[in-house]
Amino acid sequence: MIKSVKGLFILSVITAILFITNTFSYIEFTGKTEFQFPRIVMYFASFLAVYNAGILTQKYIQTRSEK
Repeated sequence: MIKSVKGLFILSVITAILFITNTFSYIEFTGKTEFQFPRIVMYFASFLAVYNAGILTQKYIQTRSEK
């Protein structure tokens, strides 16, 4: 388990980038209105990954300014 703030920050940014690239690779612009549960779950997971990366970015900046 990674305990340093810098390690968590780097890991969360990489995870967010990978989730976003995975989500954008499945976007269809054909106008089909089918409900696809896995696609909705991936959108939700990518939003959570970006939110988590933002929180850890704030935590990392705060620890860097305290030193």
